[in-house]
Amino acid sequence: MKQLKLSLLIASMASCVYAQNQNWFYATTANQSAQELAENYPDQIQILDASETVSAVYMTEEVAMKLKESDNLHGPAYIFRKDKTAAINAANAQPQMNLNVLDFTIDQDSFVNLCIGQVNEQNIENTILEMEAYGTRFTTKPSGVQASYDIKDKWQNIATTAGRSDVTVEAFDHSFTNQISVILTIPGSMYPDEYVILGGHLDSGDYWLQNYAPGADDNGSGIATLTETLRVLLANNFHPLRTVQFMAYAAEEIGLYGSADIAESYYYADKDVKAVLQLDMTNYKGSSYDIAIISDAEYTSNDLNLYLVDLLEHYNSAGEHKITYGFSNCGYGCSDHVSWTENGYMASFPFEAAMNQDNPNIHTTNDTYAAMGSTAVHSVKFAKLALEFAIETAKTNTMKTSEVNEANLMVTVKNRELIYNLSGQTGALSSISIFDGSGRKMIQDSKLSATGSLSLNGLANGLYIAVFKDQNGKVFSKKFLLK
Repeated sequence: MKQLKLSLLIASMASCVYAQNQNWFYATTANQSAQELAENYPDQIQILDASETVSAVYMTEEVAMKLKESDNLHGPAYIFRKDKTAAINAANAQPQMNLNVLDFTIDQDSFVNLCIGQVNEQNIENTILEMEAYGTRFTTKPSGVQASYDIKDKWQNIATTAGRSDVTVEAFDHSFTNQISVILTIPGSMYPDEYVILGGHLDSGDYWLQNYAPGADDNGSGIATLTETLRVLLANNFHPLRTVQFMAYAAEEIGLYGSADIAESYYYADKDVKAVLQLDMTNYKGSSYDIAIISDAEYTSNDLNLYLVDLLEHYNSAGEHKITYGFSNCGYGCSDHVSWTENGYMASFPFEAAMNQDNPNIHTTNDTYAAMGSTAVHSVKFAKLALEFAIETAKTNTMKTSEVNEANLMVTVKNRELIYNLSGQTGALSSISIFDGSGRKMIQDSKLSATGSLSLNGLANGLYIAVFKDQNGKVFSKKFLLK
């Protein structure tokens, strides 16, 4: 009996020493993830508080990495918090959503088509190889810190080469890492206090893979796509009506550190962020379609996802710029878009493939450009979508390119028919498409008059969006409720 008690005491002491030697930190994660970790690793996690969907936790780095072994294989599946109070507040926060939503029109055809025709695959390849050459961009490593400052210099050089002294490039310092986030700002000429943001993380690796984490796809490809998008815009003297910001986030891989810090600061500064696009892995085509729109209802904006569908249907449905798309889910803490969504901003995350069909080499030493076939053709498609997004959400100082007068679109639903009237329009419509709330196309009809009706038989009750395209290529969208 004495020997048994002694054994138990030794085991208890070992457990305490083990716990004390772990690096514990505060975070938020999905309730289900927190519960599963608590059941399987009770000595390595404490659940501090929980709301309906999110838990505030105190956990070890080791148990945090267990989230990588669950269904969420892309992002960290948690968000780092600086202390206990911050974690509990974040779990219970209910920020006011930005309901001052853009009208999301599509009317910049000439400028968009000019720009998407200039995307250069070789430029994207060069930047991916530059990112890979650091060996690792892990947030605590000198090469990871150097990479962040080099991205800042690279973006500044693009602005300088374009002769744009109005464009600023700043380092956003974080208290928890020497790796900076980079923010480039193209000021808006008419609505400078309204922001359109395009971002992606610059770090690579994780707690188990720090010393050699090439991260060519995750997320060298996203940084390369953003860089080429920026180059094309400035090369074409892009002067937006709304302020456009490009962001390269620090320390995403270990808890969305950088984006969470920035998004929270924007929220408390009451900044009016209209739309956020996240680019995290763009260069591996693992699905039958080109772009997977991440459509988790809790972590992305349905409005913005539907707008991406509008853009893809308008600019990329056929021809040399054709892009196919589908939908997938990613979960809590999947990537930096979650930081913006939880602060009340509209964010979308177009991804390289459906989850579990994406690059199998991420977070390994094989995440290299060569392992992706030494081609950047897939990232070219994301650069085109990013250009369409930036130009159409922020608009330009030039006149609208369509010669069609702005239509007054009226839509009503009666007896399971969509009755529409585009007053001010003449002639036939090219097409009408009906999308459900997740962005899936349910109905399409063509060669219709500007006034008429469309049968909705076969559709379940719910929220839909009708997309009207006229013969000049202009698109009008309208939401409606079928009940």
